[in-house]
Amino acid sequence: MEAILLCGGLGTRLRSVVSDRPKPMADIAGKPFLHYLVKMLSESGVKHLIFALGYMGEQIEAYFKSGDDYGLSISYSYEDSPLGTGGAIRNALSHVSGENVLVLNADTYFHTDYESLLREQLKNKAAMTIASRKIEDISRYGAILKDESGRILRWNEKMSSDQAEAPHPGEINGGIYVMQKSLIEKIPEGKQSLENDCIPAWLKDDLYLQAIPSDGYFMDIGIPEDYAQFKEDVESGKC
Repeated sequence: MEAILLCGGLGTRLRSVVSDRPKPMADIAGKPFLHYLVKMLSESGVKHLIFALGYMGEQIEAYFKSGDDYGLSISYSYEDSPLGTGGAIRNALSHVSGENVLVLNADTYFHTDYESLLREQLKNKAAMTIASRKIEDISRYGAILKDESGRILRWNEKMSSDQAEAPHPGEINGGIYVMQKSLIEKIPEGKQSLENDCIPAWLKDDLYLQAIPSDGYFMDIGIPEDYAQFKEDVESGKC
């Protein structure tokens, strides 16, 4: 497997506690957050990793270098100005060699069966397979609505004010995708949001996108509280 790690965000919500480095390099027990993510990906069968870099990306390249220490090879894709998640994936396309590639947000640790996601992608000939997360209350998030086969019908669905008054279970986007190379080629060059521009357009075009739920350990370190929780989970051995 090969994977693209999206590392180009500015990390503004975490700036109060992490200001001297890109957010994915935030210190966790003496090592950067990305260390734990890259180690997990290597142990999960990823052989080629593509870092999509932006803000302070040179720090990431200086730390991981060729990838030999993690038992994989690493390529680096730089953006000259912020391209958004979709634009960063499109910008990294020249480094993708296979017909399907794993894409992950570099500030989220979501332990799941990545090879199973790829198998589901190939079995159903999907253009894109998303690792979703079932949670007890989706009021803060946009929900994924799908049919019995897992095909996504509606994306980023917001709750009405009446629904939001009580906890409402559902599935949300886990920030992990398997994408056909030909799908990435459909992303226009320049700034694009995968979540807000690309996926809604692909659903409108009736492309086959599916969501597979996973219940593995999940943590997005994008805000100080969750960053502190991940540090605690690593130090306690929970993660």
